Amino acid sequence: MISFAEQLFREVSPGFFRVLASGNAAVYLDVLDALEREASERHEGMSREEALAIVSEVLAQHPTFFPDEGEAGGDIREQFTGLPLREKARSVLDHLAKPEVGWVLDEQLPNWERVVRFDAHGVTLLEALRRIARPDAVVFTDKLQGVCAALANQGAFAESPLAHLDNCLTLARGGLGELRGIEKSLKRLVQRQRQAATLGEIYGVVFDEYAEQVGRTCYAELVRAQLPARLDEARERIHTLLTDTELLHKMQHEVMRRDAVEPQVAMSRVRNRLDELARALELVQPLADEIDRRTAEFARRSLARSRYLQEVVGERRSQVKELFERINATFHGWRLGDLNGDISLPPLLLPDARLLAGRDSLYEPPRRRTLEENPPVDDEVDDKQRDRAKAQLGAVVRDSLTVARANRLIEKLDGGKGARIPSTNVTIRNEDDLADLIALLLHAEAGEARYRIEVPRVKADLTVAEFDHKLNYRLEKFFIIKK
Repeated sequence: MISFAEQLFREVSPGFFRVLASGNAAVYLDVLDALEREASERHEGMSREEALAIVSEVLAQHPTFFPDEGEAGGDIREQFTGLPLREKARSVLDHLAKPEVGWVLDEQLPNWERVVRFDAHGVTLLEALRRIARPDAVVFTDKLQGVCAALANQGAFAESPLAHLDNCLTLARGGLGELRGIEKSLKRLVQRQRQAATLGEIYGVVFDEYAEQVGRTCYAELVRAQLPARLDEARERIHTLLTDTELLHKMQHEVMRRDAVEPQVAMSRVRNRLDELARALELVQPLADEIDRRTAEFARRSLARSRYLQEVVGERRSQVKELFERINATFHGWRLGDLNGDISLPPLLLPDARLLAGRDSLYEPPRRRTLEENPPVDDEVDDKQRDRAKAQLGAVVRDSLTVARANRLIEKLDGGKGARIPSTNVTIRNEDDLADLIALLLHAEAGEARYRIEVPRVKADLTVAEFDHKLNYRLEKFFIIKK
């Protein structure tokens, strides 16, 4: 099987990405952005003179630009600082047109004219970089509600179960992407909030950006969606589908017809899709809780920053400024909570407060609370309650033994991508280490897993297995291959 890296470097050379990782990445990005914008309007290509003029305009905005080692010839590099602006632009354009770089194509036409075109792969990568630099406004649509509604409509689902299952997977992935977009937007606003230097800037972040882009739109929609209760019903429906033999066989036959695979492989693909959908729905609530946490943090920081700026620009500005300047100069990089009591700060201008019984009277001893008797539990449990308890227990186990826990174990193991690690080399010192290993085995087939498992007995089709002894357990030998 051809690896992703091999497929990628068949299309572009490593020097294509080296331009974005050099010390002059900022200058090259501005040059490429200007060239691509002009090239998008000139499908026949632009003349070399026009391209040199565009590069010259960008370099004029970066007067300290100097090529890194290997970006210019030896003689040119030594004399680069004394070159005219046009010659510097010529050096940059020639570097981007090198075959081992390949961002632009410098071609000579039959009439001896030189035409500069932008590489198609470069257009694709620049569009992705622009979306990162200028992210779109976050949204929260009804994708996750659509998943819940599709699973709840049992009649329509039974008519074409595989098509509905694939649609639910697509909607669930899109819904998780929207939630991650909200989380990223909140993180970005908190960062801008910290950089605000005036009350106008902080209020602009709160009312113009957060309120308009997040608070009144996607976050309000997330609250109105009332996902927790609907997701519980959807997960129970997936659990029912995993035990519905008729629907499973119907989806199996559809996969066999469409993909021309064996029955066992088809059934495995059906179950994997159901498991993936269940895992996607289980991620919704933690992401929603994280968004709530970040929203609360944003509100607290906004209030604190606003109060701080009001104090700084008020009548006690010089006193507050002196206090924090002395703290920053004396304890740079420290947290106030980590400092000792005597930190030699200027005296605080507080009124002299006198209490009748002294400040010790403010101390309140901890209250002892008596445990209440638990209400009696009915001994008779029906099948529905028993199934619900099993489903809840299964959800707790899946939450604790997650694929993220397995990936963290993989990061601790020696070796890079493609490393083959025998199970004998995995150290198991206690029950927590054993739980890490169980999570590793549980999620070996997960799409987010950064590894795969290979069992020698299965690969060689043997009947006798070899075992490793870990703590008081026997584990069949296997190999971990890092992706």
